[in-house]
Amino acid sequence: MLTPARQRGVEWLDDPAIDPAVRARSIGDVTRSNRLLGGLRSASRAFRAVLPGLPSALTLLDIGTGLADVPARLRAIGRAESRDVFAIGVDMAPTLLAASRDRLDAPVCADALALPFADRSVDVTVCSQILHHFDEDGAVAFIREMNRVARRAVVVSDLRRSWLAAAGFWVVSFPLRFHPVTRHDGVVSVLRGFTANDLHRIVVRATGITPVVRRHLGWRLTAHWIPAA
Repeated sequence: MLTPARQRGVEWLDDPAIDPAVRARSIGDVTRSNRLLGGLRSASRAFRAVLPGLPSALTLLDIGTGLADVPARLRAIGRAESRDVFAIGVDMAPTLLAASRDRLDAPVCADALALPFADRSVDVTVCSQILHHFDEDGAVAFIREMNRVARRAVVVSDLRRSWLAAAGFWVVSFPLRFHPVTRHDGVVSVLRGFTANDLHRIVVRATGITPVVRRHLGWRLTAHWIPAA
């Protein structure tokens, strides 16, 4: 009852014609939401799970980086564990990449489904709250592309679908003073989210690899795996 069928919906930020100022304001809300509502915590825990298998100097590629809060946090975690992390952020919005330059070592404007990187060219690929933007076939293509580029690990963090989570986000968006675009898109995002079984199935279909899928507080899900050689 608390888990509806996956919705498609339309997120206003997915419109390339949206006002760049509105996009920046709403992505700023998403960054705050990540910090307060569990997005950073879940991505960090999944990264910590793969960290023991990573070299002392590594490349990290965050796809759909937004304001680069996730790679900045993961870089700090890596460095605290004596890893030198070179953080690359991919996004299709040049304005967001320009705003996130101080959090990245290399900003790249590119399509998530056609990453301009060679096979197995970066150590870790990461995405946070990007997968739900795709229908299932698109999600499979995106995971396949992440897996293609990764040499040592892939980390996916996203939303766990629930009516309760959607209602909760709507309620907290008012005291947090989120922009109406953020409020609308946040609810749509939750209803576009996944169950643990959904995420497991998509990764297996895309890669043939069985991922480690975990639930986290804040109605979050993560999956991580080692790409096949």
